Amino acid sequence: MQLTAERSELIESIYDAGLNPELWSDVVVMLNGFFGSRACGLISKNKISKSGSTHYYCGVDPHFIRLYADEYAQHDPLARLPRYGEVRNIPDLVNFDEYRRGRFYQEWLRPQGCADVANVVLEQASSSCPMLMTVIPGREMLDAKMRARMQLVVPHASRALMINRTIERKQQKAIALADVVDQLSAGVILLDAACNIVHSNPAAEAILDGGDVLRSVNGRLLARSPDANAALRNVFRDEAEVVAAAAADRNILLTSSDGSYHVAHVIALPSLLREGSAGRACGAIGALFVWKAKLDARSCAGLIDRTFELTPAELRVLQSIVEIGGVPETAAALGIAETTVKTHLHRVFAKTGTSRQADLVKLAAGFSNPLVH
Repeated sequence: MQLTAERSELIESIYDAGLNPELWSDVVVMLNGFFGSRACGLISKNKISKSGSTHYYCGVDPHFIRLYADEYAQHDPLARLPRYGEVRNIPDLVNFDEYRRGRFYQEWLRPQGCADVANVVLEQASSSCPMLMTVIPGREMLDAKMRARMQLVVPHASRALMINRTIERKQQKAIALADVVDQLSAGVILLDAACNIVHSNPAAEAILDGGDVLRSVNGRLLARSPDANAALRNVFRDEAEVVAAAAADRNILLTSSDGSYHVAHVIALPSLLREGSAGRACGAIGALFVWKAKLDARSCAGLIDRTFELTPAELRVLQSIVEIGGVPETAAALGIAETTVKTHLHRVFAKTGTSRQADLVKLAAGFSNPLVH
C-alpha cells in the first residue's frame, strides 16, 4: 500500500508516542480517522480472566467503557485472542448468528448502534495481559479496506509499544535506584566532565549547603582543598578516567575547616543513570560517594576489632584519632598520657599496615555504614 502524506504523518506520530506515551490519545484519534471507523482504542486483555482495561480510546461513550471493564469483557467473543499481528473480527472467531444472540452484542454493542468489532494483538512477548488495538467499524461489518489499513499500522504500533515498555523498565529501575540513593546518609553527587553538578541526593545537598569541605559555585563542584580540587578535575575530565579511578578503588580525602575529614569515593556511573528520560543523555559521566570519616561504634567497632585483632584500648585510641584528631586531643579525651596514646597508636599502625593518621581515617571510613539507621 503506497504511503500518502496522511499515512506518513500517522506513522511518524505513532513513533512519537513510542517515546512519549501521553501522545497515544491523539494517535488513537488519528487511527480512527485513518481507518474510517466508529471507534478505536488500545486495551490490555488478560488471557486467563478475560478481563480488559482500556488505556486510550475515542468514539465510545465512557459509560460503555466502564460497562466493558466491569462486566462485558468476559463475554466479548474476541476474548479468544488471535495470534500476534493478525487482524480478526467477530465472524473470524465465532459463529456470527450465535454471537448476535449473545449478551455482548445484545447488551453492549447493539445499544451503541454497532455490529462488529475487530482486534489485533500488538505485543509479541508471552505476556499474560498483552496490548491490543480494538476497532469498532460502526453499523457495518469490518471490510477489506479497513482490515488492510489496520494491518498496515500493526508493525509500527507494535514497535512503538516495545519502545514504551523498554523506556518504562529503565525508568522504573532508575526510580527504584534513586529511592535507595536518597535514603543514604552518604552524599551522592553526579558530575559531568567539567565537574558541574548534574544531580545530588539530600545528604549531598546538606554537605554543599554547609559550604565547607565541598560547595557549589554556579553549579560547579569545588573542594575546600586545592589538592582535592585538582584530584576531582583529573578524575572527572573524561569517562575513561572515572572508570579507571573506580576500578582502582580510588578515594579523595577532603578536609574541613575544623580539621575533620570526609572521604569521596569515585563511582563509575551505570549507563542507566547517564541517560535522562526517553534515552536522552543527562551529561553525567560519574559520581562521588561522600561521607564523613568516622567510626560508628554500633556497626563498626566489632568488625574492626575482629579484622585487625585490636585490643579494647587500641580500638578506643583509633576511634578517638578518627573522630577527634591528634595525639594531644586523644589523650585529653581519654584521660590518659600522650605517651600511652602513642604506644597504642604505633601498635594500631603495625596491625593495620598504616603509618599515618590520615591513613587511619581512610581505613576507618571504609568500615562505616553509609545507610540511614
